[in-house]
Amino acid sequence: MLILRCPAQLQRLEDALRRSIPAALPVLGTVMTVARGNPASYEVLVDSWPHFSVVLTRLSPEDNKDPRDFYANQLTVFYRDEGAWRALLRGTEVVDWTRAFQIHGMQDGMYEAVREETDAKGLRLETHKYQALLSPQPPQPRVQVPPGFHLAPVSPSHVPLLNATWSTGGNARSQQYLLRLVRALPSACLLGPRGRPVCWTILDPLGCLTHGYTVPAWRGHGFVGLTLAALGKELHAHDFPVYAGVLPSNVSSQRALRSLGFLPQPGTFYTLVVTPP
Repeated sequence: MLILRCPAQLQRLEDALRRSIPAALPVLGTVMTVARGNPASYEVLVDSWPHFSVVLTRLSPEDNKDPRDFYANQLTVFYRDEGAWRALLRGTEVVDWTRAFQIHGMQDGMYEAVREETDAKGLRLETHKYQALLSPQPPQPRVQVPPGFHLAPVSPSHVPLLNATWSTGGNARSQQYLLRLVRALPSACLLGPRGRPVCWTILDPLGCLTHGYTVPAWRGHGFVGLTLAALGKELHAHDFPVYAGVLPSNVSSQRALRSLGFLPQPGTFYTLVVTPP
């Protein structure tokens, strides 16, 4: 596998991935994050260049220090040849099966290939299936910022609250991961009259809107649309696809996103968590 670092190569890859939206969304978002300063410290790898069959992104090895931390150790994949993807998984050059990791993708065959490898290696596989939604234009909020409230980036001091309210968090590793996101990537929160977060939306290394949350006492006011609009406007200004993944069972979140102009995308947005024994 080759690591792409040249800005011209990353731009050419970005252009190619845009032609494969929505299937390429997780990889495209990561490639764009790398190309625009690489604040999350990721690598972009291809099996060949300029004609590639597989693109894989991963956390830079020097930042992958905790072998049990699947929050930080995230991979994304896009492929034109499923056989090449399966061959990559069978090797050890790129995917380190001795470490816990997440892998994200939106293509047919992606989940099946990972499942076969984890079964063969005796590893644990946890599967999460999301509905991807994409906003072609900057999201438009339905309400205005109320008097006494104001929009601001999420502060590192808010991270314990984010961690405590995150359905897949609530532990030391997830808190460290969230802190890293807040420090490195764009975010938006609505602060109430006492300066406490009422709702928030943050960005992950895949360029995906994540952990959108409203404190229960303030739900039903459309406030999350304010944070999504603020963050989406910033992303749109830098040509990022404005997208999110929502559990199919989370009807209220899907309804809220649709009301802001997000459109459901075909296919399944997979997050696969692989854990060694």
